[in-house]
Amino acid sequence: MADKKSTEMGLEDLFLDTVKDIYYAERQILKTLPKMAKAAQSPELKAGFEKHLQETEGQIERLEQVFEMLGKPARGKTCDAILGIIEEGKSIMDEFKGSIALDAGLVSSAQAVEHYEMARYGTLKAWAEQLGMSEAAALFDATLQEEIATDQALSQIGVTAVNQKAA
Repeated sequence: MADKKSTEMGLEDLFLDTVKDIYYAERQILKTLPKMAKAAQSPELKAGFEKHLQETEGQIERLEQVFEMLGKPARGKTCDAILGIIEEGKSIMDEFKGSIALDAGLVSSAQAVEHYEMARYGTLKAWAEQLGMSEAAALFDATLQEEIATDQALSQIGVTAVNQKAA
């Protein structure tokens, strides 16, 4: 049976918990993108990672604005999901270093990150709307649109360049 505290927790609590989760995730992604850019062999992929690095900085700033709206300090909460996805990416970088399949593996890893982020930001946008936080919802939507565009760009790089090279 759930304890009394957990039964009293509502959507606002879950919302804050998830904002902390994605804040932690974005900060981990910020540390990992330069390594992925350095490992990438394709100039298009390298440029894509560098562009997303700049976007991630802006996404972190948006999250800090949401923390401000909530009157809470900008603090992350360990996100095991992103740590696992990043670890898989590191394994690919190690195991396929110098191979023709490396860039295809990097695209795959980056898309796993994007899909996780898209799931989180879509949920946060819906919850912000439900909680009457239209300004936060707009911030989450801006980030969600960037994540969708990055995912599409990665798909394009995969299809037009790196997958063919890897085959």
